[in-house]
Order: sequence, then C-alpha cells, then structure tokens
Amino acid sequence: MKKVHVVYCHPEPKSFVGSMRDTVCHALSESGWQVTLSDLHASQFNPVASAADFGQRERSDHLVYSLEQRHGWQHKTIAKDIAAEVEKIVDAELLVLVFPLFWYSMPAQLKGWVDRVFLSGTFFGGRRIYDQGGMVGKRAMVVTSLGGQSHMFGPEAIHGELNGMLRHLLQGTLGYVGFDVCEPFYAHHVPYVDDQARGAMLDQLDREMRVVDRRPTLPMPSLEAFDEQFRPRVTKPSY
Repeated sequence: MKKVHVVYCHPEPKSFVGSMRDTVCHALSESGWQVTLSDLHASQFNPVASAADFGQRERSDHLVYSLEQRHGWQHKTIAKDIAAEVEKIVDAELLVLVFPLFWYSMPAQLKGWVDRVFLSGTFFGGRRIYDQGGMVGKRAMVVTSLGGQSHMFGPEAIHGELNGMLRHLLQGTLGYVGFDVCEPFYAHHVPYVDDQARGAMLDQLDREMRVVDRRPTLPMPSLEAFDEQFRPRVTKPSY
C-alpha cells in the first residue's frame, strides 16, 4: 500500500483548511493510500529550533544547528517530536502540506516544522540537493487557501505568479531536498464566497487528489547542468 504523510497547520479546527485536510485524507484513503496525519496545532508542535532539540551535542560550546542535526539523528539523541516526523516522511512516498497562505508564505508554525524536521544529512547536504537530494523518488504537494481572487495572480497581475510567491517553499525547500513537487492546489477567495462555492472547491480537491499520481510536477534544477561549484556548465558550440 502506498503511504502518504499529511501535515496540517491551522489554528481553527473547524476552518475551511480543516475541511481541505479532511478531503485530502479521505480522497487518498479511498484511492488506496495509507494516510498518516500531523496536526501541528492540535499536537502543539514546537516550531522553535534550539539547543534543546539535541539530547547529546557534538559541540557543547557552540551550536551549529545543521551539524547537530546530523549528529543527533545518527546517534538517536534528537528530540522525539522531530524523530517522529522524520520517520513518517522517510516512510512515505508522498508528502502533502495543508495550510492557509499567510503574507505570501506559510504559517510560522509550519515554517518552524520545516526548520526542525528537514534534517541536514538526511534530507540534504553538500551536493545532495535537487535531483540528488535525500528525498529523491518521493513526491510532495502543497494544498493551500487564500483570500485573493484568481485574477489577482498571474504574469501581469497585481501580486504576480502564485508559484513564484511560494518559490521559497516549492523550490527552496521541497525541490531542494529532492522531492518531485506537484502543481499546488489553490483555493481562492475562501473567506468571501458562499458555502456552495466552498463546497465546489472541496469537490475539485477531492477529484484532483484521487489522481495525484498523474499530477504534473514543477521543473527543478538538475545538478548535471552545474559544475562542482554549482556554476552553470558552459556548452561549447557544436561547429
């Protein structure tokens, strides 16, 4: 059975984003996926990276967080809440992040989840990025809601491209560690439409999640196009 880990972040359990979470989990379960779920607010997941994340330090005099991540994971002394999330992601073929769009980004708690869970050495490190990253062979998808209308986003629109707005997450986080990043699902203008319109959005999400295996993915850099210092390789003329 295929495995998916869903990470949900919203302060209101009865929110539309909560309904999107339920829709994602139901559609994937109905389609034959084994679903695990992390509700960051319900579990009171700590988003603050600190020395307390490591029961045993490689260096006690100076905290280099990424290096201590490697040491903590290798020696099984990393915080239990971090280890539990890492194991769920490593065990799954698909990661789905469900959240509301806040200030062109994801909520702070979800950003902190990434900071603590995407371990250096396990998810990435050195040249182990993009198509050589630790999550190569897995897929990831963003499911998010926003207040803006669809015409406000695009090449000539006031806010620009939504995928560009979330490049820090789509490429700089998910793509960077090796995921094949699916086209996101965006629910527009959610607080300002009626229940019928919101229901139609959930129906659309249900249909799209049932065929997530066929969902298009976003283009990402390939290390083959770059040298050992990540400079673009120069293609010599063929003549």
